[in-house]
Amino acid sequence: MKLSLPLYRQIQPSLYVPTNNYQLLRQPPPKDKVVVVLGATGTGKSRLSIDLATRFAAEVINSDKMQVYQGLDVATNKITDEERCGVPHHLLGIVDPESDFSASDFRAMASVSLKSILRRRHLPVVVGGSNSFVEALVDKSFRSRYDCCFLWVDVARPVLDSFVSDRVDRMVERGMVKEVRDFFKPNADYSKGIRRAIGVPEFDMFFRAESFCDEETQARNFADAIDKIKTNTSRLARRQLEKIHRLRNTKGWMMHRLDATDVFRKRGGEADAAWEDLVAGPGIAVVRRFIYNMEPVGCGGVTAVRDRASLMATASY
Repeated sequence: MKLSLPLYRQIQPSLYVPTNNYQLLRQPPPKDKVVVVLGATGTGKSRLSIDLATRFAAEVINSDKMQVYQGLDVATNKITDEERCGVPHHLLGIVDPESDFSASDFRAMASVSLKSILRRRHLPVVVGGSNSFVEALVDKSFRSRYDCCFLWVDVARPVLDSFVSDRVDRMVERGMVKEVRDFFKPNADYSKGIRRAIGVPEFDMFFRAESFCDEETQARNFADAIDKIKTNTSRLARRQLEKIHRLRNTKGWMMHRLDATDVFRKRGGEADAAWEDLVAGPGIAVVRRFIYNMEPVGCGGVTAVRDRASLMATASY
């Protein structure tokens, strides 16, 4: 059941400060609140966004630069209708696949979506792996209008590499090859639009040669394409992680790091339980604190959350 947010844009009381002239000093109006979910590909960002949106009155804004395009739902790993659980999603599968969609385009369209969500008194949750899009949105005057909470879903690299490799195999089982083949065009420009998505250029040689190669050569070309997809996906995850560290360490973005590594080491019900304990539960507690202006209490490298007298949650930065 979703939690309504009656205090979401609460008006803070005026502040009286005694002076010689008994002047009345007012606090600036409270900023609208925005949650941003960051993380490398495959870490579970979309899952966390749904966890948040089904507990708070929230809507999701996609910030993945490939998922913004129409088509190639499997290759770009778009969240499915079933996985969305009825949560409204913005900027997902709306752009012509042959066109270019820049960071400035994203900033303009995401800003419109943000205002629309806030008019409905819902919480905007920005989620996706394209950190350049998120940076373009949050930079400049954004912080003067919005109060941001950054959640970073992190997974140890060796564990994540193994997971994304297995995920590519599952994408193949779900029909990625046919999907990309139907989209294939000889001499296509792989530097623009959705053709930049991992999985599209890697299959180019396989599709070009499959009609005149023997089965052994076809099998070899197919295996090479899959290996390239896995390698390039791991490289993407590395670049995304480097960007997150830069945003945190160089630009000073305060991030709540949620370590999901143990989730990916487990299976079935144990993995679901670990997700609730390590990611969803702490993430929800952080957002609850953020929405209702609870005060954090610092304790070494850990931030405890105290709502007046009671300790609500703990999350590391």
